[in-house]
Amino acid sequence: MKVTIVDYSSGNISSVINSFKEVAQNKATIEVTSDLNKLKSSDKIVLPGQGSFKSCVDALNKLSGLNDTLNEFVIANKKPLLGICVGLQMFADVGYEETETKGLGWISGKVSKIDNQNGKFKLPHIGWNQINILKDSKILNEVQNNSHMYFVHSYEFVPNDKNVISATTDYSSNIVCAVEKENIFGTQFHPEKSDKIGLKIIQNFINL
Repeated sequence: MKVTIVDYSSGNISSVINSFKEVAQNKATIEVTSDLNKLKSSDKIVLPGQGSFKSCVDALNKLSGLNDTLNEFVIANKKPLLGICVGLQMFADVGYEETETKGLGWISGKVSKIDNQNGKFKLPHIGWNQINILKDSKILNEVQNNSHMYFVHSYEFVPNDKNVISATTDYSSNIVCAVEKENIFGTQFHPEKSDKIGLKIIQNFINL
């Protein structure tokens, strides 16, 4: 089985690569590429994302044919994809970081700034926070409710359909931190930086 991490210059993804290789061992081949043919022949894709919504969308758009390839993989062929941090946020129709930017539109909704209640909550939201699991989720299988995950973000994904939300975290309000819609999975937290529980989530995705 081949799991491909999309390399589209969206910040340092070395910890994502290392975590997937650590978990995969003999079970899967982990490749890091932006080669369209290699992405098409993958069994699963990981879409990381660091930085702003706009910078990540711009970086995706710079690589000719990448958006179309991802759309074909996810929407037409219904193969599993995991978005991490801004990788999840880009599932939305639109994001409002820096300027209004069109997202991938896979899960209808928007990405807006966390309401920090006039400075009561620091932004970015950085560090360990508990997650509240709302429904059975393939990638949260055997993860305990109230587990701690590692976050770094100032913006949150607000989906129109609340049924896609598999977990939230409490920071100023209930922030969506994991979504699942058919073959599309996403975490706002960084599983690759969330110790053994994060590795369990990566394992669950590889084992799908």
